[in-house]
Amino acid sequence: MPGGRLTQQDRRQIAEGLAEGLTQTEIAARLNRPLSTVTREVARNGGPDGYQADQAHQATRDRARRRPADPGSRDRKAVTGLEEEFTAVMIDTGLSRMTARVLASLYLTDSGSATAAELTRRLQVSPASVSKAIGELERQELIRRERDPRRRRDRYVIDADAWFRGWTASARQNTVLADVARHGAATLGATSPAGMRLQDIGDFFDHVGQAMLQAAEEWRQAYAAKQLKGDGSFN
Repeated sequence: MPGGRLTQQDRRQIAEGLAEGLTQTEIAARLNRPLSTVTREVARNGGPDGYQADQAHQATRDRARRRPADPGSRDRKAVTGLEEEFTAVMIDTGLSRMTARVLASLYLTDSGSATAAELTRRLQVSPASVSKAIGELERQELIRRERDPRRRRDRYVIDADAWFRGWTASARQNTVLADVARHGAATLGATSPAGMRLQDIGDFFDHVGQAMLQAAEEWRQAYAAKQLKGDGSFN
């Protein structure tokens, strides 16, 4: 099912799709899974040329056994403090308090996902407040929406690409700002004081936007390499 764990049969279909020369987008569509689920699965299990379904399934089971067995044993006071700290940092980046609380809640939940109703209960706030926060996070591409067919409701998900998407969305906004500023410079006259000011602004946002996109792509490549190594190291 979309959003659930990959089964051994799913992994065999991924291997068959790769052998057929299908793109990972096509494989994701065949499985009715998010593209990020397929790309992450392939990247951490040998890449497109080395992916083997049965080995990937066993490796996933081995990783699951190494995880902490009882999340409920965590120090609740420490977790609450961490959530408050995370929320404060997100507010400092420009998010509203409620939006920061929703984002923190999703990040600090083992599943990395929740329905709007679950967030409402967890944060003890109104459904309208959660809905508004979710809208802001979706606009910034910091979360994605998945349909839960069993419960006929949406789940809001944090994944490995969340910050990549949010960062690139911000970079694109800088590019738009650069274009608007440069258009303004041409309209006001490139040699006028206002025109020169806008030209400088346009050059600045263009430079920053391009640097952000390059940094994001470098991170994605490093992350993919880390997944292939499977040891958590970027070296």
